[in-house]
Amino acid sequence: MKVDFHLHSSFSDGTFSPEEIAVQADRIGMRHYIITDHDNVDAGSRGIELAVDPGEGLDQFHLLGLGIDPGHEGLRKFLRKILEGRNERNRIIIGRFARLGIEIPADEIAAYAHGEVLARPHFARWLMDKGYVKSISEAFSRYLMKDSPESTSCFVERYQPSQEEAIKVVHAAGGIAVMAHPRYWSFRWKTEGVDFSVVERNLWPLKEMGLDGLEALYEANTPEMNVEFTRMADRLGLVKSAGSDFHGANKPHIALGMEVSESFISPLLERLFMI
Repeated sequence: MKVDFHLHSSFSDGTFSPEEIAVQADRIGMRHYIITDHDNVDAGSRGIELAVDPGEGLDQFHLLGLGIDPGHEGLRKFLRKILEGRNERNRIIIGRFARLGIEIPADEIAAYAHGEVLARPHFARWLMDKGYVKSISEAFSRYLMKDSPESTSCFVERYQPSQEEAIKVVHAAGGIAVMAHPRYWSFRWKTEGVDFSVVERNLWPLKEMGLDGLEALYEANTPEMNVEFTRMADRLGLVKSAGSDFHGANKPHIALGMEVSESFISPLLERLFMI
C-alpha cells in the first residue's frame, strides 16, 4: 500500500496546498498520509515536523509529531516561541546576505512565503529567481547550509527546543513522537556512511524520554539504510514509519508516497487510530 507520514505543504516550505496534496494522494491511490509542516499546524493537519537539539556531537534532529491535535493550546504556545526564533534568524540571514552585497528586501522575501512560515527554501528560490544561482540546490550549497563555504555562508543556527521538551509537547497534544530521517543525524555520514551503532546508542535514551517511533523507510535512504533502521526500530521496540519528505516543486526529484507492506505499517496505523 502507499502511505506518507512526512510531507510538506505550502504552509511551510512545500509548494502544494493541502487541497492539492489531497488530489495528488487520491490520484496515486495513497491510503494514508499526514502533512507534517515545519514548526506550524496552520494547515490544520494532525502532523508536524520539529527541529530540536540534536545532542552532543551530532548535527540535525527532526521530530515528527503524528496524530496531534493541531488546536492544542500547549502546542500552540510552544510553536509561538519557535516562530519568534525563526523570525530573528531570518533577520540575521538577510543581514549576512547584505554584507555579501546581496540586498534582499524584507517585504519581497516575505511574499515568497505567501504569508506562511518563511524558511530557507524561500531564500533559495529568491536567489534563483534573481539570477544569483542557477538552482535551488546551488543556493543551499553555496549560501544556506551549515557546511556552506565560509566566504559565502549565510547560514544561521536558530532556537531549537530540547529533545525531551519536544517529545513531551507532542505527547501532550495527543500525538506519537517519531524521529525523522536518522541518516541526517550527523553531517559526516553524507560522505562517510551512516554509523548505525552511534544511531542505536543514541536512540536508547530517547526511547526512555518517550520516543515512540523511527522513520525507518525514507525516500533518500539507501536499501541498506532501510533494512538497518527497520531492524533497529524492532530491536528498540519503536513503531516504524515511512516518509518521502515531499516538498513539491522545491524538491522536484521527490515523489509523493512510499510503498510499504501492511505488516510494516500496521503497528503505526493502529497507534494512530487509537488516538
